[in-house]
Amino acid sequence: MMPQPPRLPRPKLQPLHEEISDLLSHNEEEDRFASPIEARKKAMDFLARREYGQTELIRKLADKGFERDIASQAVIRLTEEGLQSDQRFAESFVQSRINQGKGPVRIRLDLGQRGVSESTIELAIEEADPDWRALAREQRDKKFGVSAPSDFKEKARQMRFLQYRGFEQDQIQSAF
Repeated sequence: MMPQPPRLPRPKLQPLHEEISDLLSHNEEEDRFASPIEARKKAMDFLARREYGQTELIRKLADKGFERDIASQAVIRLTEEGLQSDQRFAESFVQSRINQGKGPVRIRLDLGQRGVSESTIELAIEEADPDWRALAREQRDKKFGVSAPSDFKEKARQMRFLQYRGFEQDQIQSAF
């Protein structure tokens, strides 16, 4: 009697329906980024964490892989429903930057870079109505102490600091 060759294990085959579903799930992943419903869900996930401006939210969805048109449609719909608001975003942004000790110039610049309109920016800054001069003084005192600068070079350095923080020239002057 001849010895039989060792049996090789059979490759495990997936049932046909699993193979098909694997192929379909690959296509679903690609289609997901073309789906307005998926874009809306992702946008709502972002908005659940914090406020976003319309332009910023569209950009964020596009960065995640959604087609720009689909992202734009989803965000516009959220805006129409009141779930996204540039005004609310601008108000919370202005307040957070004031709390960080930033001035109006810097706040306007940052909001403008996020695609918020000038009228919305101005309205949010007006509504916050901080005392910019007191805030500039507070930031200077916090960084450099309450004593006046000893020479022109030191005063210039402190003025550059306040300018970088986004304060206007008259606000900077009043801080000294």
